[in-house]
Amino acid sequence: MPKTTPIRRRTWLLLGVLLVAALGLVVVSALPDADDTTAGGDRTAVGSTVPSAPASGSAARSVSPAPETTAPPAGQSEAVRRSLTTLDTLAVKGRAPRTGYEREQFGQSWSDDVSVTDGHNGCDTRNDILRRDLTDVALKPDTRGCVVLAGTLDDPYTRQTISFTRGPDTSAQVQIDHVVALSDAWQKGAQQLDADRRRDFANDPRNLQAVAGSANQRKSDGDAATWLPPNKSYRCTYVSRQIEVKSLYRLWVTPAEKDAMTRVLTACSGTAIPTSETASPPPTKTDRVAPASYFPNCAAARAAGATPLRLGQPGYRAALDGDGDGVACE
Repeated sequence: MPKTTPIRRRTWLLLGVLLVAALGLVVVSALPDADDTTAGGDRTAVGSTVPSAPASGSAARSVSPAPETTAPPAGQSEAVRRSLTTLDTLAVKGRAPRTGYEREQFGQSWSDDVSVTDGHNGCDTRNDILRRDLTDVALKPDTRGCVVLAGTLDDPYTRQTISFTRGPDTSAQVQIDHVVALSDAWQKGAQQLDADRRRDFANDPRNLQAVAGSANQRKSDGDAATWLPPNKSYRCTYVSRQIEVKSLYRLWVTPAEKDAMTRVLTACSGTAIPTSETASPPPTKTDRVAPASYFPNCAAARAAGATPLRLGQPGYRAALDGDGDGVACE
């Protein structure tokens, strides 16, 4: 076999290198351009859709549709929504036994010795509410502007207009209703309140409304599940007041009661729940004197417009006269 010369070997080596380079150019030219590929490496036409593989794990959860939320009914007022929200904060339980209930558990009827609005103003609670809820009020002279002799009631429960005249045969035509009845409260948490708090409850203007006596008698101690005002246009306000009072005094509702309240409020739609001034009009300044007993403190005396209190005046007591000069709450 003839020997290969060095020149010939170099020639064949050069040809081999050139052949390898040519083959490399062919392979590279066959690869797709990066700008024309999808993430999966497939060439796609402009405007075409490439199905993607199902996501897994947290990626799948991140692209899940957001859960649907329930929007408040169109036109439902903010006041109605607040009442529904407050209702959801009340405990829901069955009635406790009525055992032990007596009217006296809530203190003396229409006591002025309370820590709520109109307390210690020198007038009993019944007359405070009559002054607040009646129009064209006539007051009995020499009663410190407290005692209502006559007036007109536009009853929110029945829409009747009632002419009120004080007297043994006529006073019962207008009665003061406990919006949350005392017996109902007793069976839904008031047993756990102390005596002062129960007395406040029974005389709180937020829980009191002058109404037709006949409607008050029919209601008795019913809750929203067993009795609602015949005047349907007042039911939203009535139920909202019950919810407010039960929330203030930490009372509960029964399941049936909550269902009834919810039905009333969700039917209110755009109805606004009117807010009323809970305080009664104060007695006139000339009549605003100390009550026949005494004031618990100087703040109450000032609120009643009776200060300063002088020795010998109704309402004066030595405990309020810090310097012992015969003039208290100076």
